[in-house]
Amino acid sequence: MRLLLNILWFVLGGWVSMLLWGLAGVLLAITIVGLPWTRAAFRIAGFSAVPFGRHVVPSQLAPGGRSGGEAIDGLLNVVWFLLAGWWLALHHLVLAFLLICTIIGIPFAIQHFKLAMISLAPVGTRVVGL
Repeated sequence: MRLLLNILWFVLGGWVSMLLWGLAGVLLAITIVGLPWTRAAFRIAGFSAVPFGRHVVPSQLAPGGRSGGEAIDGLLNVVWFLLAGWWLALHHLVLAFLLICTIIGIPFAIQHFKLAMISLAPVGTRVVGL
């Protein structure tokens, strides 16, 4: 079931979310000061391509996660929100509200709500599952 949902997700628009996250990563990588956010953007781009069966958790809770650095991650997330987070979250929220209007789109809307929350603070997270 997970495979079918991921295929439908990707074909019906998941690739757009992946491209937007990738674009955010590339734009941040072009500037030297944006490099701390590039890795997080590419990690979430992969997650947004196939989100079913995977979860995003704080790094310290993930297997092999690191401890410490939460203050730096928080500061990086504030800057991320101002530079790219708000428009990625807006993209996911608009799609979620459109999808939730249909019964068949509810599982996809839930994934977009998850991605909208991740869009606000992706630094210091890990994708686990699958």
